[in-house]
Amino acid sequence: MGSSWTVGDVTITEIAEVTSLSEAHWLLPDASADRVREVGWMVPHYATAEGKVYMTIRALVVESEGRRILVDTCLGNDKRRPVEIWNMRSGPFLADLAAAGFAPESIDTVLCTHLHVDHVGWNTRLVDGDWVPTFPNARYLFADVEWAHWQRDDSGMDEELRADSIQPVIDAGLVDLVATDAMLTSQVSLLPTPGHTPGHVSVLIESAGERALITGDLSHMVCQAAHPEWGSSFDVDPAGAEATRRAFFTERAETDDLVLGTHWEPCAGYVRSDGDVWRIEPADRVGSGFVAPGLVS
Repeated sequence: MGSSWTVGDVTITEIAEVTSLSEAHWLLPDASADRVREVGWMVPHYATAEGKVYMTIRALVVESEGRRILVDTCLGNDKRRPVEIWNMRSGPFLADLAAAGFAPESIDTVLCTHLHVDHVGWNTRLVDGDWVPTFPNARYLFADVEWAHWQRDDSGMDEELRADSIQPVIDAGLVDLVATDAMLTSQVSLLPTPGHTPGHVSVLIESAGERALITGDLSHMVCQAAHPEWGSSFDVDPAGAEATRRAFFTERAETDDLVLGTHWEPCAGYVRSDGDVWRIEPADRVGSGFVAPGLVS
């Protein structure tokens, strides 16, 4: 089971689906093992001495003002995907979620920071051959700008992904399109962070004078703090994504803002200035301790 953090009166709990150890360049083409090794502060917390990096696909449950908000829904089970370790999974995500105290029926809000495959998978589950909403009592929130992007013929959304993870929750009448700066509670709001996709959002949590941010995919790996120019192969607008990263790290540097990297491993850290760029200082984990789920190398 994952870790939890408190931000004022808000609790945030991670539910990790899979953690991998691999070379970064499969996702960040500029991040060769040699170049990762040059980012010395990454070893040993974020990378091995050989330049391989840790990366997790996770969801985060935000508890605020009686609401249970599930931020991103990972890969899902039983789904045909082109990446071998993502294909036709049969992992224990729902059991892990329930073990952390969050039965699917207790989730009242699902927020997808964007509509890529590893952020929408558990929107649905397979029941008697049909894809049904995993969280039947939740409203599923998609940013209106994001949804508009995926309606275009050139959006790149795989039709199978749309059919198994997006359309069923639409057909069930559970989707709300929201502004990229929408308030979810008085403590939780969306933060527009475009570039990776046009309507990509991060999540801002503010309570009792404390603040945390959930990144989504504005940064996939902590090495992008040292090299914000290292973009993802899947950035729709590479220049915009880099500008968003630079602005995000600039605003967080030397503050007490807790940054929760959706794919960072470990998840939580603080941004610190490092010359003209930045480094990530790992935050202590609180709770039951971390166990890497299904570590794949």
